Amino acid sequence: MRVNRVAVAALSMAVLLTACGGTDTSGPEPTGAARSGEELFSQRILGSNAGCITCHSPDPDTRLVGPSIAGVAARAGSRVPGLRAEDYLRQSIVEPSAFVVDGFEDGKMPADWEEMLTPEEVEALVAYLLTLQ
Repeated sequence: MRVNRVAVAALSMAVLLTACGGTDTSGPEPTGAARSGEELFSQRILGSNAGCITCHSPDPDTRLVGPSIAGVAARAGSRVPGLRAEDYLRQSIVEPSAFVVDGFEDGKMPADWEEMLTPEEVEALVAYLLTLQ
């Protein structure tokens, strides 16, 4: 039986990439947890609250109730010295008053996300936001 080495290598790479899952932060199409986070972010209603997209635009030139998420991953890493981007984003979701962006009013974002979202959903949202360089 003759084996095509290129086909075997391609299949092996596909299996490896599928098994690793995770987040594709280099491309425009999020995968894995980031894809789930994008779906959550895009819901107009989450539980009894307005969904994320209702107040946070993905368009950098659109100002809603909260800041735009365009480029949030790059900004999050430099907002608080010594705090990693993912930690900043996670805390911003579960403790909305922890970091209030200049020009936006504190208290507008619901403070009950930690009760409404599972830890996995919070992590999915963080994974998605980290793709937005």
